[in-house]
Amino acid sequence: GLLDKLDSNIAAKAIPTIIKTNASEMNENMQRQTQVKFTGHYKNGKLVKPTGATKRSITTSYNLNGWQSTTGPSTPYSPFLIYGTRYMAKRDFFRPAFRVQRIKFKKDMQRLVE
Repeated sequence: GLLDKLDSNIAAKAIPTIIKTNASEMNENMQRQTQVKFTGHYKNGKLVKPTGATKRSITTSYNLNGWQSTTGPSTPYSPFLIYGTRYMAKRDFFRPAFRVQRIKFKKDMQRLVE
């Protein structure tokens, strides 16, 4: 596997750094996506501007000494924004950011074994 090809001391330092860098980049990209995708909504015939609550709720946490990270929104209505409902079109800010970061993360990890 990957760890067999790596010197364990290098892996112990490089992999958490790669994870942290990629998680941070994905967090920023998700927040940027919210500014593009959320343009407001109409309520009682008036345009209600976005509050920024979803953007502020996107956070990143780390555990297992930096070997694992979690990035995403914490507002309870975020799944409705990501997937849409029968009344509302989806405004997916999550998956586009994830897809871009997944490719970069794989390249960063691949560089360790070359």
